[in-house]
Amino acid sequence: MRALVTGCAGFIGSHLTESLLDDGSGVIGIDCFNDNYGRPEKLRNLRRVSDWDNFEFAPIDLARGDLADIVGECEVVFHLAAEPGVRASWGRRFESYVRNNVMATQHLLEAASAQELQRFVYASSSSIYGQAERLPTSEDVLPRPFSPYGMTKLSGEHLCLAYHANYGVPAVTLRYFSVYGPRQRPDMAFNRFCRAALQGERIQVLGDGRQTRDFTFVADVVEATRAAATIPNLEGRVYNIGGGARVRLSQAISVLEDLAGKPIGVDHFPALPGDVRDTGADIAKAKTELDYEPVTDLRKGLSAQLEWAATGLQQARDA
Repeated sequence: MRALVTGCAGFIGSHLTESLLDDGSGVIGIDCFNDNYGRPEKLRNLRRVSDWDNFEFAPIDLARGDLADIVGECEVVFHLAAEPGVRASWGRRFESYVRNNVMATQHLLEAASAQELQRFVYASSSSIYGQAERLPTSEDVLPRPFSPYGMTKLSGEHLCLAYHANYGVPAVTLRYFSVYGPRQRPDMAFNRFCRAALQGERIQVLGDGRQTRDFTFVADVVEATRAAATIPNLEGRVYNIGGGARVRLSQAISVLEDLAGKPIGVDHFPALPGDVRDTGADIAKAKTELDYEPVTDLRKGLSAQLEWAATGLQQARDA
């Protein structure tokens, strides 16, 4: 299989790219290195794959570049590129979210509509649910985004459905829930918490710590994403990809304290606009139709992320 992975230098995209290459697939990776976090960190994410003969990197801006030829070289498109983050999506930065989450998705789908693809996998987010009307949340719950970011990701979903219905683009949408693990973005909670724990610093928690999330380890997300590209007759469908259980943030911090072998000081601040109280994925549909079964519990996943963070801090000290 020859696959196109957008956002290949990002957190999830780099893991997906490695997984595909490890199994012998060819990958064309696209990333435009936007400013949501540093270019050096993204380049480090690609360090392991950069010398593979069947990996080709294309520094293309999806909202502007000519995509027809590059999409035409592939059987499968994994569209993971996006402007991430709930809290930054208000105010002046909203234009970047529209550009990179809506316009870029439409541009890619337009190119895909002229090709005979095996599958177009779109990475959406649990943020499309907002303050969900029931927990755990199934795919038939009415989406009510609670942030501009969530709105743009839902717009991407609607574009996928429109291009599937009108042009036959074989699109499948995956709604990722609170993905964590090695290479997580620097602004995300577990990345900040791990670095603070290793350096004996206090952490900042927005809210009282009793909010819950359905934390999902990155390797489980990669398995689900790859399954969505190969299992027959999934076109036009939407799936929740979660970790299988809701966990209080305070409980996750306790697990991290145990792994680090020392207490972590916590300073609480008010929640910010766009932050929802709880998330929880009903993954019954993904279990049945994608054969999805998350296998990494929070302790094992946080241990892997803590080890990765320790390695990064040591490398920074040695540089």
